[in-house]
Amino acid sequence: MPRIALVPGDGIGTEVLREARRVLEAAAPDDLALELSDWSRLGAERWLRERVSITDEEFRSLAEDHDAVLLGALGDPRVPGNEHAKDILLGMRFRLDLYVNFRPCRLFAPAMSPLRDPPPSLLLEIFRENTEGEYTGLGGSFKTGTPDELAIEENLATRKGVERLVRAAFEHARRHGRGRVTLVDKANAMRYVGGLWRRVFQEVGEEYPEVERDAMYVDAMAMDLVRRPGRYEVIVAPNLFGDIVSDLAAEITGGLGLAPSANLHPGRHALFEPVHGSAPDIAGTGRANPLGAIGCVAMLLDHFGATDAAGRVRSAIEASIAEGRTTPDLGGRLSTSEVGDWIAERV
Repeated sequence: MPRIALVPGDGIGTEVLREARRVLEAAAPDDLALELSDWSRLGAERWLRERVSITDEEFRSLAEDHDAVLLGALGDPRVPGNEHAKDILLGMRFRLDLYVNFRPCRLFAPAMSPLRDPPPSLLLEIFRENTEGEYTGLGGSFKTGTPDELAIEENLATRKGVERLVRAAFEHARRHGRGRVTLVDKANAMRYVGGLWRRVFQEVGEEYPEVERDAMYVDAMAMDLVRRPGRYEVIVAPNLFGDIVSDLAAEITGGLGLAPSANLHPGRHALFEPVHGSAPDIAGTGRANPLGAIGCVAMLLDHFGATDAAGRVRSAIEASIAEGRTTPDLGGRLSTSEVGDWIAERV
């Protein structure tokens, strides 16, 4: 019986996760028997009230008593340093070693893309390294705030960290019949880290002869994703470049409101979250788009082997777009809960 912790978080996170839960309960097959637990105590309100983000005991429970986490969003302008979000979200990424940030960007309808003539069935699957790179916080500042200020931001890359992510991308390509894996880097400017990524990509790729492989500098990739996105299938990238490219891929396939993601340590832990953020400016208005969170439901069901149920959820998302059963950001007239109603009934 998979145990799922539901963390609504802040802003529209509470609204989109409510609809995601309804769809999950409607779609999950009887033999999966999910056990859902409410973790609404984690968020900005608690931080503002108690200056507590997540306790060690709560973290142990998430890690040891649950098989996955489904998160709404974290972030609140009343906490300008986002201390609670760092402790909770980045805490789980680093302390649970969730080294894969998997971002599938699927174009459900050509009209959703800002591109003039997008491929009709575009699916870009991005594997972003999630625990190294510039996001480790290494570096420092000297003579801060003076004309002589010096700032250093360090990029940490280990062979172990690079190899396990690259292998995850190739394994995914093999398992799902994807024909190409593309590395995105800046090896012409980043001599040492770029060289490590290139060598590992070459060595691991040779173990998957049925999968084509190529490498693109991140600036060229940003251009080419707009020019000919249909050329790409599975993309693997270091943390910073993966962050940038995955947002671009999400935009050309319909926008961040449609984009789900998974933070994974395969075989151990999984955290699913939409990538749109907490959007405090529209919180409570009923305008929040729940499709990214509902897309996370499909990913979660896939994760636990319920592929038929996951397919029904994706088909329902596609139908909601095709029939205009969406929130205003996608041209529809439905509220957040009405979209959830429609998809839950559909699945």
